[in-house]
Formats: sequence, C-alpha cells, structure tokens
Amino acid sequence: MKTFKDSAGRTWTISLNATAVKRVRASLDINLLDVASDGGTLIQRLESDICLLCDILYVLCKDEADKLGLTDEEFGKSMAGEVIDIASAAFLEELVCFFPAARGRLLAKALAKANTHRQKAEQTMLKALDDPRVDQAMEAELAKMEADISADLDRLLTPRNSSGSAPESLA
Repeated sequence: MKTFKDSAGRTWTISLNATAVKRVRASLDINLLDVASDGGTLIQRLESDICLLCDILYVLCKDEADKLGLTDEEFGKSMAGEVIDIASAAFLEELVCFFPAARGRLLAKALAKANTHRQKAEQTMLKALDDPRVDQAMEAELAKMEADISADLDRLLTPRNSSGSAPESLA
C-alpha cells in the first residue's frame, strides 16, 4: 500500500487488489490491467489527462473519502501541483506491486525507462526555451502580426474613392 498527502494535508492510501481493479473498470471503464500489455498507452493517457488520473485515485480512495464525507469534486479540489506528481508516483508504484513478480519487474523497468526519457525531453525543452533565438522568432512573429493587423485596419478605415459617374437624376 502506498500513500500520498493532498493539498489539504489529508493522507490517502492506495491499495490495489483485484477488487480495486474491478471497481476502477466498472466506474471509469478503464482496465488497469492493460498497462502491462498496451505498450504504454494507458500510462501516456494518465500523464496527459490529469483529471482521469485523479478520477482513478478517487475510485481507489473512495472508502476513505466516504468516511470523510468527501465527494469526488471535493477530492479533486485537493489535487493540484506537486500533489499530483506525488500521488501519481504512489499510484504507479502500487500498480507495479499489484502484478505478479515477472510482469511487475517488466512494468517497473518500462516505467523507469519512460520516466528517464520524459526527464530528458523536459530538459531538452527547457534548454530550447532558453535559446535567445526562440525569443527572436517570437518577437518577429508578433511584429508580423502587428503589421498585418495594422494593414487590415488601414484598409477597413480608409474611405474608398468612388470612381465612375453616378447615374443622372431622373428629375
């Protein structure tokens, strides 16, 4: 069993067993067993959809939430920032422990490798964002947008000369 604290300081326990996996499947139509066979699709989905991760955590912690009289919405309000990282790590550790030894080791290795690559990607992005050429490119794009908007406004606000003659009055 793994634990994490929410932003309100409450400690939550994640305990994965067959019943908990079935509860997640029934409540959210998510099969946690797929994590061992889907090539990382479920893990990627959980990393990109924080709300789904929090929904799974709520289902896994529902007995505790019920004892505290907390709804899923109230639970979700206490899940933000670093709490999500800590809760996600606890969930993934518990997920690894749930599987039989061989599959658990494979999943742990896959998660570690994915984590290493994610950290490298984050470092690469941070380094790229520090490159002065990014600022220069963004400034150039903003200047172009400004010029385009100015030209559009000039075109809209400049009165048009009517050329040609107006039809003669019939009077």
